[in-house]
Amino acid sequence: METALIIGGTRFIGRYTVEEFRDAGYDVTTFNRGRHDDPFADDDSVSQVTGDRRERDALERAHETVDPDVVVDCVAYFPADVRTATDVFADSTYVYVSSGAAYGVDRTPKREGETPLTDCSPEQAMTDSTETYGPRKAEGDRVVFAAAEAGVRAMSVRPTVVYGPHDYTERFAYWIDRVDSYDRIVVPQDGLSLWQMVYVEDVASALRTVAEEGTAGEAYNVGDEHAPTLAEWIDLLVETCATDVETVGASARELATEGIEPTDFPIYRRPPHLLSTAKLRGLGWSATDHATALDRTVAEHRASGRTGRDHGPDRTVERSLIERLDE
Repeated sequence: METALIIGGTRFIGRYTVEEFRDAGYDVTTFNRGRHDDPFADDDSVSQVTGDRRERDALERAHETVDPDVVVDCVAYFPADVRTATDVFADSTYVYVSSGAAYGVDRTPKREGETPLTDCSPEQAMTDSTETYGPRKAEGDRVVFAAAEAGVRAMSVRPTVVYGPHDYTERFAYWIDRVDSYDRIVVPQDGLSLWQMVYVEDVASALRTVAEEGTAGEAYNVGDEHAPTLAEWIDLLVETCATDVETVGASARELATEGIEPTDFPIYRRPPHLLSTAKLRGLGWSATDHATALDRTVAEHRASGRTGRDHGPDRTVERSLIERLDE
């Protein structure tokens, strides 16, 4: 039986990655600080090693304990972390969870090896902020490529925005809550924003696919094979939630009357963000259909108590805007 070490493994992408490898017959161990509830605490088929992934000694202990065939790094947020991990696990297959935010040019679609990555200054490489997230992920990719050149079987997977059950970011939860709770909701700019999403289970299956079939030194985009606009996402959610919702389109000027702007709404983006998934599909990967993905996502959302309401305009403001537009 092959062994897999999942760095992270308890919250969102990590927990589904554990399930993906476990269900595929791997002997799975998670490596994390143990600060979050462990969904596998009662699962005898999943082991845990505790430690801080930013400490080399802790990674070396995990390597010695597990001797993994595959390492999936779900929580490498700094290039230095990737550099240390590819060194410590140089005798393993190493898969780095990067991001579509690593791309530095707005092209539609963005393609691996063709669309340039964003630059990362030494200062950005050490700064934990939203603004430096993309540059840090891009620099992590470059570390992976360098490791592969040195003989490590290291690869990168670049998800776009991830949704699904147990999504603690609550970005998508905002829209589920709106569709599930109200009969009229505001959609910025008539809902024409296109920001490709990806279902969390598909990210997990992509990570295993790349670990098993990928080529060292390569990066692989992962995203839903069909990328709905924001308005189309709302239509899909209306169907899943079995509700009746009227969307009220509002221009940037109309939103400004209530002191808000389009980017205050989750998953709104200009210009479009779309990743080509042809390279990953060439390895045999495929995406879950939206009906199945949303059924699972909405069911967990309703049971979770999460609303996402703090991640977008307040309902009072939204109601005031709707009333203004009705005049």
